[in-house]
This record gives sequence, structure tokens and C-alpha cells, in this order.
Amino acid sequence: MITGSKSVLIDLIAGARPNFMKIAPIIKALQQRHNTTPLIRYRLVHTGQHYDARMSDDFFEQLNIPEPDVNLEVGSGTQAEQTAAIMTRYENLLTDKRSDLCMVVGDVTSTMACSITAQKLCIPVAHVEAGIRSGDWSMPEEINRMVTDAITNYFFTTSKKANSNLLKTGVPDENIFFVGNTMIDTLLMNIDRLRPSSFWNELELQKSNYFVLTLHRPANVDISGPFKKLLYAISEGARGLPVVFPVHPRTAKTLQDFQELPRNLFLVGPQPYLEFNYLVKYAKAVITDSGGITEETTVMGIPCLTLRDTTERPETVTIGTNELVGTDPDKLPPMFDRLFSGQWKQGNIPELWDGKTGERIVVILEQLLCSRH
Repeated sequence: MITGSKSVLIDLIAGARPNFMKIAPIIKALQQRHNTTPLIRYRLVHTGQHYDARMSDDFFEQLNIPEPDVNLEVGSGTQAEQTAAIMTRYENLLTDKRSDLCMVVGDVTSTMACSITAQKLCIPVAHVEAGIRSGDWSMPEEINRMVTDAITNYFFTTSKKANSNLLKTGVPDENIFFVGNTMIDTLLMNIDRLRPSSFWNELELQKSNYFVLTLHRPANVDISGPFKKLLYAISEGARGLPVVFPVHPRTAKTLQDFQELPRNLFLVGPQPYLEFNYLVKYAKAVITDSGGITEETTVMGIPCLTLRDTTERPETVTIGTNELVGTDPDKLPPMFDRLFSGQWKQGNIPELWDGKTGERIVVILEQLLCSRH
């Protein structure tokens, strides 16, 4: 605990698209608290892990996130190269101006790299979305989660299952805080601002009469043969309805090898936050291998088919609208049959996914970091 200080400085780390949605509610809550009780100052550190404006800048503007105080500008590279660059540049920042806490969110390379760097300088780490596990070590995100949680001091969780995962590894109960989901804070904060993309009319999309597809996991997109088979299975399962496919830069590399694609598959660029979630909100269903999207579909009540064998967000399956399909295209037809026959489960919203997580986090931070002011 930091004592005797009027205020403390925390670093908020953002590096990739999912991070931006998760930090926005924390920033908003910090700004609101600062107006009345300025106990905590923050420094927004953008690592530059996502360097494409469509994957980064749009989110800052749409979600009302202020310009970063620091941009480490690490850019592209292998995971090892990005990790090394982030660690080196963040270490330089902390050496120049030390913070009192490093707060990381999610499970991207920046999350792990900044956590390691801070701890080696004896700066405590807080992890938002701690404790989630898929059990699949082939996913880089799973390694990032495990490493980060192994050296975290304060754990902010989205579910009681995440609490349980942490307790099993020996994390003291008093260091775990079940606060809810900041991704959902952002969604609920912006649900009335969602807007259609420029291609909505061009593709003649109609509400509840199209599918949204997102794929970027190596197991699904890196090998052209199986990837193509998967796309045709999705196209056939959609029964002629449009399948709108915002293409991740990783996925675009494999698609370059394809001579042709299904006629009802429409490739579009990465979408800004408001436009993407408008697509999701009015889709018949979403087909994805992302984790975060399954949380958003659960809250919006949209059927979701996850093309993975495991998920780190089991509550989206046990409580929400998500189903694990796996990566085998032959498993898709029964799922489409259920969907078109109106037999998809309704789903409910998990506990504390209520739009107030950012506020809860900031109150706890004040209790942890500021004994008096």
C-alpha cells in the first residue's frame, strides 16, 4: 500500500484493438473520480502493437479515449520481436518517470510484456480480466494470460470461474476482485450510438437476415486448404443469406491465394467499433473464433457459433448465447439447422455484466493504493 501521498500515478497499458474497449470505462471512471477526489492520476501508454489506424486510431476516437500520453510505437514484428521492443521501451519510460502501478488488460503481447517489465522494477501489477483460461497452450493469448497472472499483484475478474482458476494456482483470495466485464461497460455505454457501415445499403443488408463472420486464429486461417473448406461450409450453411466477413490483416494474407470465394461471402475491411457492433446487433447470428465477440453477442442476445474447441469464456456458453462448434466444418450443419428452425437457446447475461465495472475497479484501486489523502 502506498501511504502519505496526495495522489498516485498508474500506467494504463493499451496495445491492441481489444484493449481499447477494456480501458475506456476505467478511464471514464478515473476522470469522474478525479473531479471530486483526485487520488489517482493515470498515464495512458499505447505500445503501438496495433499500428494500423483502422485497428487502433478509430477506436480511440469513437470510444472517447484521450490521446495517449506515451506511444511506444513498437509496430510490426514477430511475437518475440514485439515483446522485446515493448519491454525495452517501457523500461526506458519507467526509468525516466516511474509509476506507482502498472495496470494491464486482456491477454495480448503488450499485457504480458509490460507486466514483466514493471515487476522487474518492483512496480506492482494489476490485471483486468485476470484468471480466464482456455487450456489451449497453442494460443499465444493463453501463454500471455498465464505469464501475466503468475506475476500479478491485484486480480480483477469477469466471472467466479476466473476466481476459481486463480485460487487453484495459489493466488490469495484477498488479492482477487470479482468486478464484472469492462468490455460490456463499453458496449452498454455505446449501444445507442451504433451505426451502419457505408456498405450496409450497397450489400442490401436487412436486419436479422445476414451473418457476421470473423476468423483470425492460426488453426482456422493459416492453411489455405482447410480454411477454404471452412468458408464454403459456412456459405452453404447460411442458405443464401449474405455472410459479411470483416477481414483481419492476418486472415487477408491467406485469402490472397484464393482464386474464388462463395458468392454470398462479402469481404470488408476491419470495422470501427460502432459499425462492427451495429453489424453484430442486427445479425441473424455471428460465426467467430474470437473470445471477446462471444461476450458481446451474449449481452445483445445474438446467436453465436464459435469455431474453436475450447473457450476461456465458458459463461458465454453455460449462460449466454454462444455454442462451441469446433474447427471441423462437418459440425456446422446441425448448428445451422437449429438456428434456422428457431431452436437456438435464448441465453442470459452473466453476473455483474451491468455496465458498472469500471467504477468498481477505480473504487478498489483507491482502497488499495491510497490509505489517506
